[in-house]
Amino acid sequence: MTHAPQLHEFAPAKINLSLEIKGRRLDGYHELVSLVAFASVGDQLSATSTSTSTPSGLVLDVEGTNSQALQDDVPNDADNILIKAARALQAEGGVALGAKLSLEKNLPVAAGIGGGSADAAAALRLLSTLWDVNVAPERMGQIALQLGADVPVCLAGHPTLMTGIGDVLSPKIGLPVLPCVLVNPRVSVPTGEVFRKLNAPMLEDAEPVICPSEFANVDALCHWLEQHPNDLEAPARAIAPIISEVLELLSQSGPPRLVRMSGSGATCFGLYDTQTDADRAAAAMKAQQPTWWIEACQLTNA
Repeated sequence: MTHAPQLHEFAPAKINLSLEIKGRRLDGYHELVSLVAFASVGDQLSATSTSTSTPSGLVLDVEGTNSQALQDDVPNDADNILIKAARALQAEGGVALGAKLSLEKNLPVAAGIGGGSADAAAALRLLSTLWDVNVAPERMGQIALQLGADVPVCLAGHPTLMTGIGDVLSPKIGLPVLPCVLVNPRVSVPTGEVFRKLNAPMLEDAEPVICPSEFANVDALCHWLEQHPNDLEAPARAIAPIISEVLELLSQSGPPRLVRMSGSGATCFGLYDTQTDADRAAAAMKAQQPTWWIEACQLTNA
C-alpha cells in the first residue's frame, strides 16, 4: 500500500519590533505602522492529503507544549483559523481533496506574536503544495487578509514594514543577526480589549514613517526603534500589570540592548549583542520564573 506523502511547514513567531497606531478609520479598523521580524522558534505544521470523507475532508490534530491552551480557546476544529485557511484554499482552487493536519503548538496562545496567524499562513503555503493549487501572490494576499490582519505578513515570512491595516507590506528589509529572548507569563491578553483601552483618535493625515531598507548593525536598528515605540504597550500593561514584571525581568537580565512588548502582549522580548548573552539571560530568567514561557532564539532574515 502506498502512503500519501506528509509535508511539513514551519510557522515562526511574528515579532513586532515597533507598532505605531495612526488612528481609527471610519470602518472601525486601525491604521498602523509596524516593523516586523520573525523568530527561529514557532509552531510546526504537517499535512497529508486525504479523500473528502467528512464534509470538508479536513481533520486537525493538535499537540505540543501549548496545545491545551489552544484547545481551551478554540474547542471546535471548525472555528480554528487553520481549518478556515484550508477551506478558503479549497474554495479558491476547486480542490476535491481533503487533508489531515497535525499542529505541534509550541507558541503560547493570544500572546502578541501571531501564533494563530503564523499557523494560518503555514497552512496556505503547505496546502498549496500538497494540493498543487497555483494561486497568484496578490490573490493569496487577499485570502490571507480575509483570515486576519496579521496573516499577510506571516505569509510573506520576512522582515518588512507593515502598514495600512496589515495589508500593505514593504519589500524585504535587511536586518542584522538579532539574538533575542521571548518571555510570556502565560497570560492571554485580548487584542480587542487593548485597542479599546487605547481609544485611538480618528485617522488624520500624518507624516509617513520612513524605515531604512537595511539596518547595518544592531546599533542602527536600536537607534531607529527608540524613535518608534509600541503604542499598545501602555494599554496592555494597564489590562495585564504582569507585563510590567516581564519587562522588568528582561531589563535586569543580560543586560539587553532593547526591551519591548510585541503586538498587543503579553509576550515581551529583549535583543542582545550575542547569542551567548541571550542564552545566559534566558537561563537566568527560567530559574527565576520556571512556569513562564521563556525562549532564547534569533530573529532571522528568512
